[in-house]
Amino acid sequence: MPPFPPADHGVPPTVSTPEFVGRDRDMEALRDAASRHPAIVLIEGEAGIGKSRLLQEWLATDGPRRGPALLSVCPPLRESLTLGPIVDAFRGVTMPFADLELTGLAGVLRPLFPEWSADLPPTPEPLGDARASRHRLFRALDELIHALDVSLLVLEDAHWADDVTLEFLLFLTSRLPSGGPSVVISYRPDEVDAGSLLLRLTSRLPAGVTQARIAPAPLSREDTATLVSSMLGGSAVSTEFTEFLQERTDGLPVALEESVRLMWDRADITVRDGQWSRRELSELLIPPTVRDCTRERVGRLSPTARQVLRAVATLAEPSSDATIAATADLAPSECRAGIAEAAGAAVLHDDGRDLWRFRHRLAAEAVYEEIARTERADLHLRAGRALESVRPLPAARLAHHFRAAGETELWTRYSERAAEHAMASGDHTTAVVLLEDLLSAADLAPPDLARVARTAGVFALSRREPLDDVYHRLIATLRAVLDSPELSARQKAEIRNPLGRLLIIAGEAKAALAELEQAVANLDHDPTEAARAMTYLGWAYAGPWPARTHARWLQRAAVITAAITSPADRLNLAGNRAAALLMLGEEEAWQVIGGLPLDGATSSERLDLARIHTNIGTGALIWGRHADAERHLIVATGLADTEQAARLRYNAEIEQANLAWHTGRWKGLAERGTALAATDRDRPTIYLATVRLAARLAAAAGRDRAAEEQFHLVLEEASRLGAVDDTMEPAAALARLRLAVGDAGQALRTTDRPMETLRAKGVWVWGTDLVPVRVAAYLSAGRPDDARRLTAQFERGLRNRSAPGPRAALAVCRAHLVAAAGEHTRAADAYARAARAWSALPRPYDAMLARERQAGELLAAGRADAGRELLAGQYESLFRLGARGDADRVAQRLRELGAEVPRLWRGGRKGYGDQLSPRELDVVRLVATGKTNREISRILAKSPATVDQQLRAAMRKLKVTSRTALAVTAVETGVLPAERTGARPT
Repeated sequence: MPPFPPADHGVPPTVSTPEFVGRDRDMEALRDAASRHPAIVLIEGEAGIGKSRLLQEWLATDGPRRGPALLSVCPPLRESLTLGPIVDAFRGVTMPFADLELTGLAGVLRPLFPEWSADLPPTPEPLGDARASRHRLFRALDELIHALDVSLLVLEDAHWADDVTLEFLLFLTSRLPSGGPSVVISYRPDEVDAGSLLLRLTSRLPAGVTQARIAPAPLSREDTATLVSSMLGGSAVSTEFTEFLQERTDGLPVALEESVRLMWDRADITVRDGQWSRRELSELLIPPTVRDCTRERVGRLSPTARQVLRAVATLAEPSSDATIAATADLAPSECRAGIAEAAGAAVLHDDGRDLWRFRHRLAAEAVYEEIARTERADLHLRAGRALESVRPLPAARLAHHFRAAGETELWTRYSERAAEHAMASGDHTTAVVLLEDLLSAADLAPPDLARVARTAGVFALSRREPLDDVYHRLIATLRAVLDSPELSARQKAEIRNPLGRLLIIAGEAKAALAELEQAVANLDHDPTEAARAMTYLGWAYAGPWPARTHARWLQRAAVITAAITSPADRLNLAGNRAAALLMLGEEEAWQVIGGLPLDGATSSERLDLARIHTNIGTGALIWGRHADAERHLIVATGLADTEQAARLRYNAEIEQANLAWHTGRWKGLAERGTALAATDRDRPTIYLATVRLAARLAAAAGRDRAAEEQFHLVLEEASRLGAVDDTMEPAAALARLRLAVGDAGQALRTTDRPMETLRAKGVWVWGTDLVPVRVAAYLSAGRPDDARRLTAQFERGLRNRSAPGPRAALAVCRAHLVAAAGEHTRAADAYARAARAWSALPRPYDAMLARERQAGELLAAGRADAGRELLAGQYESLFRLGARGDADRVAQRLRELGAEVPRLWRGGRKGYGDQLSPRELDVVRLVATGKTNREISRILAKSPATVDQQLRAAMRKLKVTSRTALAVTAVETGVLPAERTGARPT
């Protein structure tokens, strides 16, 4: 290339592709990481920063050396294609699948690779659970990757990937320590939603794998000058021109390249004194964005090339000559000429698979925005027609194109098909978004409107995400659909049924009851769904109905269930009814439970039974029937493990942790709760359960401030979610903290609303924690009549119920009343009875607290020796259990009585001196990954105050004064291994 063009021309005959500049450090980091297989490399940066160019240069100069590579790009579709990028990555594979030694598991790949169906094993039996199906699909893809000996998987623009693709990447990378391909992923951080799974992939990298995070920076002025010079014959670029471009483009390589090309097209640059310079400012209108640059450049191409570019922009992803030709309405030869012209102008790029795309995404957007709306509809229609011949059928893309074309019938057909495919892959959110979009934007005929609305509601019930905008939008849309006068009462009932259950999730219990009640009135044609709606009406969540109303609905459901012939439906309804009866405190529940199987004949039955037995375990805990609870939770865990249903197992493990708390098995319980919170943080019920567990332990340990913060959080969130039964314990715990400091008024105010709910619902088995503390608060406030009335009401509510937990609480209430009357000997006997009742469950912590009160009454009755001996026994028992705060209180009382208090530190938590404790080490690990105190508090289920305290202790021990210094020192001193750190602490 000559140093600069001949002087009589003033500009070069053409503009060259820019050299690869300013990326030496990034390239070295990429090479270094890739050379230490297996590796995970994350390339992050804004659009146009040069991520793709970095990958292209690396692949061209180094590339995979162990085996084949899989390369793919995530297209920016309105709704991402489920697993589309992963499927596309295999299209370059030339080895026949028949030559691979694949197991029968690979049969699930047939729908993804129909062109290889003849070479794949038969399709295995479908699983009844989408999550299990998705896990099996992931395993099959992983097997295929290993069979092909793939050494590298490159995925560009992962910010546009669907959730299932991201879940597969999480699955794949988690297995890398045991072998697999290196993974290189590029993405734009500014286009990643806060709830995206991509954040997990970028923040929770596995140990034992080479890890690198590369973030190309904007080009410096020197690199800008070099890049521009390389495009313009190699001559120098003036300082003024360099600064002008740097100011206008901020050193963004794509913006620089496009600006230079446009300026060359307009003859707005020239050679002066051997340097490239721009003309006078008054003569030059430099577009401020790449979009403007692209529009003007494209305008200089031939009509055929522009039509090709409009087609490619409409298609919005790499496409073949034939697809582009059909979309552009051009003959194949004309299309190829247009593609060649656009490629020669460096607007289009061949991705190596004979598929064409814009070199830059922003350029595609600029071209698309310039298309007249009337022409857009024609382009999308032709694109849809062309893609209908593609296999496997790209349903989501077809829905996108036919929507833009105004073809409602085809839009509906392919949206429903895409939603079904997404559901089968476990991507419930995409399925719901597709259908909600259809409902809210399309003018559907009544039959289509009813069908799509019902399906959207049912699909939404399978979502595992917490309450979010997807739920709120769909609820609003379904309500609007119900206002349609064209729908029949039956059609509306089929929509109200799932809507009512969605309203339960949204915490709108009263509205949920109204929708479900209306649905039941018109579901005679579908007994199973009618019984299901009645069962939901029988759940005692928030709302105005008392227990007897819920019980009547459950009785109606039982009558209908008896006539249902489907074994799976009968099992589901019976299990749900049993759990609902338990929550209502109905003795009949145990008869229904006795008829439930412990195992299922099919995968779907086992999954259903795992959920049912977990719910029964939860209800048995409320009743205080701990042996029953443990038995059902063991069954649930075994079934969940058999079906590899991780989330169902987490549900059972949470209840097992609750059981461990009640039965006094506290060793390691805090760590179990923390692990459960970190494993499944997306669901509010799981998170709140772990916070409640941490709050219990904090209160018992005497960390009142942390306990109060955590119990407040649980109380507020449970109230917001409408889980009224879950408000009883936190309100009671907060009231106990108020009573401990003599604030009976606040204790009563804290328990007012839960007490109103308990009385209104009449489900007195919920009162185990709440009623005793309410009675104590009444007595402390000088309201003994209220205390007696509440105790009598509690007793009536528990009549004829084998609920040992609430009955033990009733014994405590009676003891409180006797103690308040000053009958100390009788009160001591009453507290002893309560302690025996608690011990029989067993619930040892509450038994110890009852015996502490018994000791106090013995002392008040003048039996000093017996009181001190019993008190000393409780001190040791509380200390050994882990209730150090209570033990300290008892120790102080013993000292006041002149008794010697033994030191019991041998079995207690050891001191760590200048070393970090395990809890401080957990905090340091998370600080080193860039987490804030508030984020750490949520992950570890601790209060922000506790996290701050442990952070300061760690900084003091490591003799540092900043979070950054803490992370660095922890690595340098070996406290943390180097690979455990990630983002710089803030």
